[in-house]
Amino acid sequence: MPAAARKKAVAPRAWQRMISGRRLDLLDPSPFDVEIEDIAHGLARVARWNGQTHGDHAFSVAEHSVVVLDILDHLYPDLEQKWRLAALLHDASEYVIGDMISPFKAALGVNYREFEDRLEAAIHLRFGLPPKLPKETKRKIKRADVICAYFEATQIAGFSHDESLRFFGRPPAELEVEIVPKSVKQAQILFLDRFETVLGQFEGQR
Repeated sequence: MPAAARKKAVAPRAWQRMISGRRLDLLDPSPFDVEIEDIAHGLARVARWNGQTHGDHAFSVAEHSVVVLDILDHLYPDLEQKWRLAALLHDASEYVIGDMISPFKAALGVNYREFEDRLEAAIHLRFGLPPKLPKETKRKIKRADVICAYFEATQIAGFSHDESLRFFGRPPAELEVEIVPKSVKQAQILFLDRFETVLGQFEGQR
């Protein structure tokens, strides 16, 4: 086989080297290659709303994840610790694939969803969660996620109150959330600290 043809036959690289040194296979991710430090590092550097927000800092997915957990705790104070951990990690796959806005995900189609699901399953298994969450748990986390999006949209993303209501619905009247984008380092530390707390509570409950 000519050298050019051999070159063409070589499969493209399908792994990413993480800051920890791990090599994560993107097509077949292994829980053994998932590290929380990599997740925190990545999520603190991924901007919500494609970075189209007010303030000196982007609002990171790391900080968003912590706020979603706070909202979930308000809505469902008796939720099992493992589902609180799942809530904190609900966007963890974005440390690899970034935070794509929903319209773009829809345009990419089902293959993207399957890829995201495989990565999410590996993350869940790494930290003692089931690869797929129960529907009711997903519904609760999604509710908290949408409520968080409402506050982000109105406070930092330039949406009017009416627009936010139309796209995200009305949050509970008694719930007040202040969105204050933090620096990358602050967001990373915040996420890691909350992870250690919730993981400890989860392991204490097992």
